[in-house]
Amino acid sequence: MFTGIITDIGTVTDLEQAGDLRARIRTGYDTKGIDIGASIASDGVCLTVIELGSDWYDVQISAETVSRTNLADWTNGKRVNLERALKVGDELGGHIVSGHVDGVAEIVAMHDEGDSTRVTLRAPRDLARFIAPKGSVALNGTSLTVNDVDDCDFGINFIPHTKTATTWGDARVGDRVNLEIDTLARYVARLAEMS
Repeated sequence: MFTGIITDIGTVTDLEQAGDLRARIRTGYDTKGIDIGASIASDGVCLTVIELGSDWYDVQISAETVSRTNLADWTNGKRVNLERALKVGDELGGHIVSGHVDGVAEIVAMHDEGDSTRVTLRAPRDLARFIAPKGSVALNGTSLTVNDVDDCDFGINFIPHTKTATTWGDARVGDRVNLEIDTLARYVARLAEMS
């Protein structure tokens, strides 16, 4: 489990297709404190550490994960949002995030509003019904509040801190973004379907 509060920006330094996709991610985390088998959310995708170096870790990514996320777009040098798994007693500053990406949204518009940036994203139709104004979503692993919803489009704002503490300062129209809907919204919708 994660909170959607990004604690490091990593860099993809190597990609190898050998059965599954294997990626090496350079990190500012103290890798002496990471165990083989640990979960690290990388752009919102819960990935398992399979090898460690002094300032990097390797993950193995299944074809299923690649097909349901934007990880197929990763290239060497790509910056990625990182978050270590939640520990009992950690502050829950965002919302509960599983790291199980539901689908990929697309950035369709961006414009500045004061010091913030307003971003409009288009969700896949089957996920759009779970997104509500003032609800939470995780986008590339970042816990964000939804401002407004119009059919499959929804808006969020990035404050300056978010743009510098995450990879959101690099965002452009047309980018594909990992989308995880709020778990509570998923269960409420499921209960409504059954009644």
